[in-house]
Formats: sequence, C-alpha cells, structure tokens
Amino acid sequence: MNLSVIGAGTMGNGIAHVFAQAGHDVTLVDLDHDRLGAARATIDKNLGRMVAKERITAEDQAATLDRLKAETDLVKGVANADLVVEAATENAELKARIFDQLDDAAPPTAILASNTSSISITQIAAATDRPEQVIGMHFFNPVPVMKLVEVVRGLATSDETYETVQTLAESLGKTPVEVNDAAGFVSNRVLMPMINEAIFCVQEGVATPEAVDTVMKLGMAHPMGPLTLADFIGLDVCLSIMEVLHRELGEDKYRPCPLLRKMVTAARLGRKSGRGFYDYAA
Repeated sequence: MNLSVIGAGTMGNGIAHVFAQAGHDVTLVDLDHDRLGAARATIDKNLGRMVAKERITAEDQAATLDRLKAETDLVKGVANADLVVEAATENAELKARIFDQLDDAAPPTAILASNTSSISITQIAAATDRPEQVIGMHFFNPVPVMKLVEVVRGLATSDETYETVQTLAESLGKTPVEVNDAAGFVSNRVLMPMINEAIFCVQEGVATPEAVDTVMKLGMAHPMGPLTLADFIGLDVCLSIMEVLHRELGEDKYRPCPLLRKMVTAARLGRKSGRGFYDYAA
C-alpha cells in the first residue's frame, strides 16, 4: 500500500514510522525541508532504540528507512497514494485548505484521513468532492508505542472506507475503535475537561501542580498526572481542543481555564517550549 503523511511534526513522523515499519511505502510531506530531515533522524533514533532492546533487527531498521521518502511538494507527495493521513496543526481552516488540495492532487480512489484530535470529520470532508472517502484516523502520542487508534466516521464516510482503515490499523498492531463524529470524539471529550479542571485547581490555589499530579497518580492509578500529560501534549494543543469542545458543545463545563490561556499566550507550552507546569530547561 502506498501511503502519504502530511506534516512531519511529532505525530506525523510517528505515523510515518509505524506505516513504514509495517512494510508500507511511505512519503512524508512537509513544506519545511529541515523538519523533514529532523523527522527522519527521529525515526532512525527510535528504531535504533528498538534494535537495542532487541525488538527488531538492524536489518529491519534499514529496511524501514528504505521505505520512507521525503517530499516538500504536496502534489508530488500524494500522486500515487492509496491513503493519505493529514497530521498538520489542529486548526480547522488549515485542515480545510489541505483537504481541498488533497482532493485535487490525490488519485480519485485514495482515502483521505485526518489525525485530528477534535475537529469534525464531516466538516473536514466538506472541503472535498469525496466525503465518502474521508475519515478520522486519530493516533496517540508516542505513535510507535500507543496501541489505540480512534477511527472516526464522518456523516458520509462509507463502510468500505471504514473497513479499509480498520484493517490497516490492525495491520500496524494497533487496536482501532469505531467512533462517530462529535467534538473531541471519545478520548478528548473525556480527557481534556479533566486536564482543564486540574488547571483550575492550580489557578484557584487548591493545590500545586505536583500535588494535583500525585493525587491522580496515587489515588486514581493514572500512569501520568494530568498536568504532566498536558505538558507532554502541548498546552497550545490542549487549549485548541477545549475551544472546539466549548464552541461545538456550548456548555460552560468546557470553558478553557484562564490560566491555560495565559500560559499559552506566554509561550509556556510544555515540553516542546521547555516550560509549562514544569521546567524542562535542564
């Protein structure tokens, strides 16, 4: 199967990694040549860790990298794709522009999937003339490790499209879960309000970030506290998802915490910026 991944960021390079490791030819597309180089280096490093742990062989690592191509031209990057996965920034207008381009550039039979974590698949599909071939394929970070894929049906998504994507996800060693189109789907509709409430606890002086995380880890058996997780996801991403939930569902319980907005405005985005609820500069 020829696969293309749009966006060479954290999610995009992870998705390309698992596709290539599963034996598929993959084209990773990004306008930024340096980002493509960094993505390949990340994939190589992660494969090297798997070799060190004897999960794969050095030959497997080399073969996986051989199946990966990089391309800065979207039209060329998807010209032969059977399936395209968009993994760009969580912005509805940007995704609509990308899907409009994909609709023109990808073969008529190609499935167009989005890795969106909250935006309506029906809305994304409306930017194309093939809504029955548009679907959500929501992976989780880090993609090579996390087993879940939310497979999200838009209003027009066909059974054939769903079955193809379900089978593909299973071939990657993932567990696909069918979800209907709704803001935040299941994962972020449940997770993000919890993270948002944890931030309210810090804002209101109920407890420190460390205390909030310790309560949730030791009292609720969470492997990672909600504020550590927010830093890992990126506070800007958390804010974007909360804004989608608040706008689409219209309830105050989805109102983003003012402290979350302030931290994003101050560019304290978590691990990727070096500082969020915790300091990662060291």
